[in-house]
Formats: sequence, structure tokens, C-alpha cells
Amino acid sequence: MKLSEYFEKTKGRGVIATSDSKGKVGTAVYGRPHFINEKTIAFIMADRLMHKNLQSNPYAAYLFMESKEKYVGKRLYLKKIKEEKDKALIDQIRRRENCPAYTAYKDQIRYLVYFQIDKVLPLIGDKK
Repeated sequence: MKLSEYFEKTKGRGVIATSDSKGKVGTAVYGRPHFINEKTIAFIMADRLMHKNLQSNPYAAYLFMESKEKYVGKRLYLKKIKEEKDKALIDQIRRRENCPAYTAYKDQIRYLVYFQIDKVLPLIGDKK
């Protein structure tokens, strides 16, 4: 199954991790990525810590845990390649208006941040 299909069909929760230029790590709950193609994804980000960290360190990791009893999911290792503030595009691709993050940040600046997928691993272990 393609990675884009996996994320389209699989229910679960995600967490993104970034760090600043000094290596201080931050994490935040994030929804599923928006797939541009099989090697490029994007996240809608508010002007908060995760986005701020990416200004000085382009690397991030995204952990996705499926809504199952077992520990199943994916880990994506990412590198930021670009970002934009196109409000119309962001509103077009966002998934749910009732999303808590959308409600909390709808009046703030939001960015569509694009990432290259460098590596994909299962949630547990390092082999498929």
C-alpha cells in the first residue's frame, strides 16, 4: 500500500517533533499529513514553537499511532523544503472545521509547511 493511501485510510493520532538550532526539542499533537506526492508531505502549522524551530533547524520527525490496541503505526523522518502562507490554499486543504487546532488558531497566521520524507519506519522496530 502506498504511504498516501495508508494515511488516507488509517485512523490514529500523530505527534510531530522539532528542535531549535541548539537542539532543544519540542513536540506537539498533529493531524495526518497532507500528501503532495509519495515523497512530499505538508502540515498546516500555526506560528508557534514547532514552526519557529523549523526556521533554524529544518529537520522534524512525525510519529503516527494507529487507533488499535497494539502498537502499530509509522515514524516519518522529515526535512523542511519550503513553506507558504496562502490562506485560501490552507482553507481548501484543511480536513475539519471542528478540529480543535483550527478553532484555536483560525484567526492567527498559519503556514503550509512542506517536507521531504527522508525515511519511513514502523512505529516499533527498524524493519518492515
